[in-house]
Amino acid sequence: MKVSKIKTKVRKIGNSLGIVLSKELLDRLNVREGDDLLWAVTPDGVRLTPHDPDFEAVVHSNRNYMDRHRNALEDLAKWGTNPVKRTT
Repeated sequence: MKVSKIKTKVRKIGNSLGIVLSKELLDRLNVREGDDLLWAVTPDGVRLTPHDPDFEAVVHSNRNYMDRHRNALEDLAKWGTNPVKRTT
């Protein structure tokens, strides 16, 4: 994947500071005015992605499932690393 770098300035917007996203970046993210964006701070900097409420709901549901079935999932993970079939 090609990495593009786009420079922008931090500007005063009312009593806050903000950045203006270029048309090129908005087109690449496939977002328009009023859309939500998700910021994630990573070891390499900041990742900016369009916010997808449907995806967020799926992630939340999966986390709840994993929390409820933590012990079984841990057992499966252990079993998956052992090539010898377990007998109980």
